[in-house]
Order: sequence, then C-alpha cells, then structure tokens
Amino acid sequence: MIFVTVGSQGPFDRLIRTVDEWASLRGRSDVFAQIGNTKYVPKHIQFTGFVEPPKFTSLVQQARVVVAHAGIGSILSALELGKQIVVMPRRAKFREQRNDHQVSTAKHFGSQGRVIVADDEQTFPDRLDFALTQANPGRISLEASPMLIAALRSFLDGNLDPENLGTVLK
Repeated sequence: MIFVTVGSQGPFDRLIRTVDEWASLRGRSDVFAQIGNTKYVPKHIQFTGFVEPPKFTSLVQQARVVVAHAGIGSILSALELGKQIVVMPRRAKFREQRNDHQVSTAKHFGSQGRVIVADDEQTFPDRLDFALTQANPGRISLEASPMLIAALRSFLDGNLDPENLGTVLK
C-alpha cells in the first residue's frame, strides 16, 4: 500500500491530483490518502479527510512507501518507522504555504539521502516509481546521539562557546 498524507495544516490539491493521476496511469488500486480539506476529489485512489494519530501510525506502518508534503512531522513519522518517503513540498507561489520552508526541508533531508524529493508534478511520477524499487531504509533512532547530548551538556555548563557548537557536532 502507498499511503499519502497532506498533514493537518491545509489542503494540498496539487499533490493529491498528482498522486491520483499517477495511480490512474499506473493502474494502481493500492493507494490510500489522507487529503484534508481539499477541493479536489480523487477519482482513482481511496481517501479520507483526516485520520486520528493512532490510525496514522498504523497506516505508515502498513505502507510500502509514504508520499507526503515536506512537513517535518510526516517526514519524521516515516523515518522513525523505517519507511521510504517521497515528498513534494508545498509552495508559497501556489498559496499552499505562507513561505517556502518546505522546499528547504525537502532539500535538507534529500541531501542526506533520507527522503526522495519530487520538486513538482512533472518529476513526481518518476520519483515515486523509483521509490517503489528501493528497499526500505532502516529506522532512525528516537533518541538523541550521545555526541549531541554531551555537546549540549557542555554548552549548558558553560564549557562550550556557542559558536563552536556546530563544529563539535560535525
């Protein structure tokens, strides 16, 4: 199953329309989407407006691939459960978000190899097709690294210059 989520902050018709078209062209009937308050009504995928947190976690666990906006909560949920995730960031120019912070989030996680980024509707089909050929990544830890904890303790104890915190963590 492919699980699609737009999060809870607002509609993301462009993503839902793109996934719906992809599913139609690929003949996929195994797509389930949490679509929020969208104006676009999908024709080729199963959907619901919202899901409660326990159901959301269950859907991510069941998914072969997660498709989402580039919201940090959606990304971390997939990574914590070791799921491949394709993100398409909301864009300010389409009035999907007040600024382009999701573009930055996608770029950051993409550069680390943690997410597969579809910058737009044109790149989305190939990116999702690619994701479906990849093994699921390992789960990320739910705990901070010992190095981060030690650096923060040192900083809080006054033994580390704030300007050197980033250097210590590299």
